[in-house]
Amino acid sequence: MVKLAGDLRVIDADTHFTEPPDLWTKRAPAEYKERVLHIEEIDGQPTWVVDGAQLGFARGGGVVDRDGEKAPFVESLVWGHDRVHPGAYDPKVRLAVLDECGIHAQVLFPSAIGLGGQSVNTVVKDPALRLLCVEIYNDAMAELQEESGMRFLPQPVMPAWDIDACVREAQRVARLGLRGVNMTSDPQDLGTPDLANPAWDPFWEVCADLNLPVHFHIGSSNTAMDFYGNYFWPSQHEYVKPAIGGSMLFINNARVVINTVFAGIFDRFPKLTMVSVESGIGWIPFILETMDYELWENAPKQAAELSKMPSEYFKEHWYATFWFERNQGDVQGLIDKVGEDRVLFETDFPHPTCLYPAPLEFMAEKMNTLRPETRRKVMGENAARLYRL
Repeated sequence: MVKLAGDLRVIDADTHFTEPPDLWTKRAPAEYKERVLHIEEIDGQPTWVVDGAQLGFARGGGVVDRDGEKAPFVESLVWGHDRVHPGAYDPKVRLAVLDECGIHAQVLFPSAIGLGGQSVNTVVKDPALRLLCVEIYNDAMAELQEESGMRFLPQPVMPAWDIDACVREAQRVARLGLRGVNMTSDPQDLGTPDLANPAWDPFWEVCADLNLPVHFHIGSSNTAMDFYGNYFWPSQHEYVKPAIGGSMLFINNARVVINTVFAGIFDRFPKLTMVSVESGIGWIPFILETMDYELWENAPKQAAELSKMPSEYFKEHWYATFWFERNQGDVQGLIDKVGEDRVLFETDFPHPTCLYPAPLEFMAEKMNTLRPETRRKVMGENAARLYRL
């Protein structure tokens, strides 16, 4: 195990937790136990079911198998809980993975319910049941955080079909001690206004006031996942398609950054913080330049209404996660352009592109090219500040 610094707590800002089969059933009131998310055997396959609707095959949610070997994404699509590494769903095993990899804490995002909670929000028709499923998931994540001694930092999903419900749930998860919220990038898919609409101001206000960073994971909406599926040519090899779709999902988060800035959200809520999760950072310097040029070129009146140049908002309000990029050997130059205070380290365990089994060894060469203060910030200090550790 590589030691970056004797007293540095390495914090992994993007990993995934595969929901255990009984996550909802063991917490649901008796009258809801058969309606909340649970696994049934359908056509010989374990399948997530909620209120009679099928969410699909109960995948293991990772590309790392029980023996610690990685497989191509397409091959992992047929893995259930019996094939995937138990660290995907077993907290005790996951803690052992952290110790093995030299990581102090991990931020966790969901699997079966959608990266932004969009699957359960879309499929469940009964609003009361839908809210119960969200609340149970968030309660389970608060338990997980507490039982881990703050080594797991799960991000709770929001009931994005209802703005007032989002406000109440953000307040509730803050009381539970959770350290942020996980938001879909496209609530208009669920029937609420898009996030540029001032109708969302009460939600931004509570997140800013309660110091809850708003996380936008790639693929966090039906719209984003459509984006994933539309950018490879149909004749590409089945193993190549996820490589193209995944790459485009990284860049798709630029859409979220641009929209939040141009909507003037940060002028109205100067304490609000957001995180672009699992998106890399190489695209950010270019996007910041395009934001300044395009808004003044095409909408000078609206540009003048902002209190700053569009690019300036990123270093004050956004964070982004970084893991595999090398930037032709000039990682320090790339981080300086993004802002060394706004970059977080991630491994993406156990998903495709994850750095398992030796993330710190993978990062060592790049990290050794950085200024010591930059290295400390990226590998842990920025996340410790953001999540109040």
